[in-house]
Amino acid sequence: MAHAPGKYADFEGLRERAVALRRAGLSRRQIRDRLHVDNNDILNRLLEGEPPPEWTKRPNAKDDLRDKARELRLQGWTYDQIQVELGCSKSSIPLWVRDLPKPERRRSPEDASAIARRGWEAALQSREEERQHTKATAKQAVGNLSDREVFLAGVVLYWAEGAKDKSYSRRERLQFINSDPDVISFFLHWLDVLGVERERLRFRVSIHESADVADAEEFWAGLVGVEPSVLQKATLKKHNPKTSRKNTSEAYRGCLIIYVLKSADLYRRMEGAWYGIVESAARRPD
Repeated sequence: MAHAPGKYADFEGLRERAVALRRAGLSRRQIRDRLHVDNNDILNRLLEGEPPPEWTKRPNAKDDLRDKARELRLQGWTYDQIQVELGCSKSSIPLWVRDLPKPERRRSPEDASAIARRGWEAALQSREEERQHTKATAKQAVGNLSDREVFLAGVVLYWAEGAKDKSYSRRERLQFINSDPDVISFFLHWLDVLGVERERLRFRVSIHESADVADAEEFWAGLVGVEPSVLQKATLKKHNPKTSRKNTSEAYRGCLIIYVLKSADLYRRMEGAWYGIVESAARRPD
């Protein structure tokens, strides 16, 4: 073996010292500084055949992750759970644990379905509470309506649901029909605001002939505050068995028709107010 010239002329003596320091547990950097060896090639030759001390060996990070992944897998963790816990590549996990038994299913399909159902029911309940809260807030925001506000709201309602005058068929009188009890109650309140006496009102039930007509008449009569005998003869709609009707439940009570006698002037006021609302909306700036 050729020796280095100059300060490394006593190579064998220098090697003996380097080996002794290495076996004493010093690192390459410590030996280099102690012996003042600046040339890495010379340092490699001085330490040739001498393994580094254990404390200088860097641990293999992947081996550490592998051991932890195997430990978690034995505890029944899924690949996704292991990945989240260790922050490692999901593709590596199956390779690390492929010799281990698969974790037992912790819950039956029925249990999993029941859990999912309870979660969905909780979500629906939350939505329903939010829905009801929104409605209640909007209801409270309305407050008390003035007679003018009731009048205008009634005009819009009548134009949507009431009978209207046509150029080819003059019908200037108030005639209103609806199946919603709340709508009927509001319409009666609207008539009260207009000063219409109840004696000027006539009522008739319109309903499918297959329904309980007597029960429907009793319901509507109670709503408007009259005896069922006061109602005009019900208008019966012919039953068509080929038609798939949705209004066949016990709550179905048909519609109530309200006629207002001597109401031509009221009808004209209603129609005029409606077009006033339309023109007022059209004049609003964008």
